[in-house]
Amino acid sequence: MAEKISLRKRKKFRARQTILNAAAQQFELHGFAATSIAGIMQAAGLGVGTFYNYFASKEEVLLTLAKNLRERVEKSIAAAREVNQTSSELLELCCVCSAKLIDENRFILPLFISASEHSDKPEQIPQSLSPGFRQLFEEIILRGQACGEFRSDVPPNIIAELIHSIYQTTAFSKLEISFQENIRLKVKILLDGIREKNFL
Repeated sequence: MAEKISLRKRKKFRARQTILNAAAQQFELHGFAATSIAGIMQAAGLGVGTFYNYFASKEEVLLTLAKNLRERVEKSIAAAREVNQTSSELLELCCVCSAKLIDENRFILPLFISASEHSDKPEQIPQSLSPGFRQLFEEIILRGQACGEFRSDVPPNIIAELIHSIYQTTAFSKLEISFQENIRLKVKILLDGIREKNFL
């Protein structure tokens, strides 16, 4: 009996993952607004009715994909904390990792700009429909300010908003430089500006 339950759980997990993978592919190819649930399920090789066993809407699928990306960044940060990296190093790592994931999963990028313009029913999209990197930025900044590594004359949410805006400007950049390198260099300049000069 236990084996049957375990097999059923594995099958459900695989089906859910198949839907997520197919959705990511379709969002990448067609954009969020132009992707239909039917198109996702056709790409997944599953019936449309199966979709609703796992998700209530395509917005929920997008939110799940965004959360998965955030979790990957959080794991990288957790590993860096284990080796006692500074807040500057953690913030740079967070920005570099998130830039890499966004670059590899471009369907997430519009969430940094405006989630509402990518849905037929913007009022149904949670306001927090973003990978949540901005919250990670703010947590690291708060940690850096608490230990005197970052200047405290600017509120952490302002600094986090400034970092967040880097992704927006880079999305429209015409410079002949990669998305990831563009963000890395901008973050380096910003870090120089918020670091306390006498921090050891």
